[in-house]
Amino acid sequence: MNHLDFKTAFEQLTPSLLEALGLVVALALLSFTLALTIGMLVALGRLSKVRSLHVVLIAFLEIVRGTPLLVQLLYVYYVLPEIISYVVGIWVPGYHMNISAFTASIVGLGVNYGCYLSEVFRSSIQAIDKGQLEAAKALGYTSRKAMWHIVIPQSIRIALPPLGNYFNAMLKDTSLCAFITLGEIILKTQAYASQTFLTIESYTIAALIYLIVSIPLGQAIRIMERRLRRHV
Repeated sequence: MNHLDFKTAFEQLTPSLLEALGLVVALALLSFTLALTIGMLVALGRLSKVRSLHVVLIAFLEIVRGTPLLVQLLYVYYVLPEIISYVVGIWVPGYHMNISAFTASIVGLGVNYGCYLSEVFRSSIQAIDKGQLEAAKALGYTSRKAMWHIVIPQSIRIALPPLGNYFNAMLKDTSLCAFITLGEIILKTQAYASQTFLTIESYTIAALIYLIVSIPLGQAIRIMERRLRRHV
């Protein structure tokens, strides 16, 4: 690798990638918020006594977990707007839905990770001693209030370490959003490399930026895990 070429790539590409990093962090935070919401709702639905709801949720989980994240992102960006446009167009002639790459990325990542987080939430809720739920009911709590005020707060503490690992994984999976034209790190790296032919330099810089973010985040997650073990 020529030092001058690497220096040129660093000076020209890094500002653009740091700008894209802000987009990636925002995307990861918004997508993970959606994933947490979906995960908790699906977990509670699977813990409910409504059998028909179980069937629907299990089918939903199998579909999402049985298809690649990249396919889901492409489907949300290219196919879903066409389906919605067709259905709504029956009542509103000429209607056509457009969805931005950023919005499609949030939906795709949020739904995909929400399905996996649902298992984290479900197992952490089931790990709480059932006696606590019964004690709460004896004190006058309804089942719903006991779940939200007694069980779920304790289960979140159990779920925190795997949630942190999933967030770190999602941060890296945002690179797949380049395939739906979102201007994140990989798309900008590809564009620069194709223009300058500094392929090795460009992708090395992109990899370093991901490492600079993911390694400290991984360390923070491990520290949190150790502290939680001390208080168990």
